[in-house]
Amino acid sequence: MKRKLVNKYRNRKAVADGITFDSRKERNRYLELKMLQRAGKISDLELQPKFEIVPKVGKYRARFYIADFQYRANGNVIVEDVKSAITKKNPVYTLKRQLFLHKYGVSVIFLET
Repeated sequence: MKRKLVNKYRNRKAVADGITFDSRKERNRYLELKMLQRAGKISDLELQPKFEIVPKVGKYRARFYIADFQYRANGNVIVEDVKSAITKKNPVYTLKRQLFLHKYGVSVIFLET
């Protein structure tokens, strides 16, 4: 019997272009963004961009926010995260999002889908 991969929020892993995504919703958004890039509506599509939100301090390591996607549209840098309603309320996620917006908010457009 083949086991399906499920994460802590009960999302099923999904694959596209040999890339494993945390959910079908994230995979579907990737396919949409890929289509928009082929059509010339967006450019520079990146998966899992990593942003430092707190630098290394003494013995404590730096902390990072890893979004799902980053791309350019209409001259703007867009950082996008595909999240369920449950994840959007997770205290760790909301803290990381707030730190990210504090540090990068004026230079990017942040979207939750």
